[in-house]
Amino acid sequence: MNYSINENAAEIIQTMIGEARRLQCEVIEQNNGTTIIDAGVNVSGSEEAGRLIGEICMGGLGAVRFTTVHFDDFTLPAVVVSTNHPIAATLGSQFAGWQIKRDDFFAMASGPARALAQKEKLLDEINFSDESEVGVIILETGEIPSEEVTTFISETCHIDSSNLYCVVAPTASIAGSVQISARIVEVGVHKLFKLNLDPERIKKGHGVAPIAPVAESDGKAMGRTNDCVLYGGRTFFYVRGEGTNLDEIIHKAPSCASEQYGKPFYKLFKSFNFDFYKVDSMLFSPAEITINDIDSMESYRAGRINPDILRESLGL
Repeated sequence: MNYSINENAAEIIQTMIGEARRLQCEVIEQNNGTTIIDAGVNVSGSEEAGRLIGEICMGGLGAVRFTTVHFDDFTLPAVVVSTNHPIAATLGSQFAGWQIKRDDFFAMASGPARALAQKEKLLDEINFSDESEVGVIILETGEIPSEEVTTFISETCHIDSSNLYCVVAPTASIAGSVQISARIVEVGVHKLFKLNLDPERIKKGHGVAPIAPVAESDGKAMGRTNDCVLYGGRTFFYVRGEGTNLDEIIHKAPSCASEQYGKPFYKLFKSFNFDFYKVDSMLFSPAEITINDIDSMESYRAGRINPDILRESLGL
């Protein structure tokens, strides 16, 4: 790899810092030198902040743009996401696979600093790492991390704390809603990987997902944002499919292939007493997936958009 996803992301971070007021974010300089960008804890944040966070999450290897999508009798704002580096951008960077727990602080961490910390089995499985003196991490939490937490993160990433940049956005925030919908391609790539498709075969990824209205709590926001992907998200992948059974894989890929498909995520989660481990991991998929085999020139599509569940989930 002749580029660093952390250095790429750091360039976008500088844009956020320079335009913090316009983005309705706050820049916090900690005594240990770590820079924190608050995108929704003590400030309102913005849609544009969420868009930039989406691109930061992908290590600067993807583009996130705004659009609108139409479902029956209602229209929602949406993101269009694309990347020509799907493995590095999604599994290597964007995937929220690092749980940071320090005393009473907890956050799901995503972004390129994961590839410095190397704390996840997934990174070993795809043989992915990064080398950089700067680290960029996205923390999905409603709390600004303390210096003890950011020192822990920087030490785990083997960098100086003054070279660490943390972007913080709660799930129940404007930026949180946008950046979660911007994971639409990542969710699709991860599902195909779980179905044993060699991720190196995935050459390009595109996706569209509606943006959820901000909910009253992080729990309900988790439900809404997941539903925008599970019931409203579409993905399109270019894959080298020679020697693989793409017809078999595609029918297992969309969210509707799960036995737990069919109700708003918050209701499902509540029915399991909010025990995340009781939720079928195979449910976490785009509503619709299309694969174009660039070897055979054949296309495969499965899944469907579900406006009724979206309407119920989003209160429309």
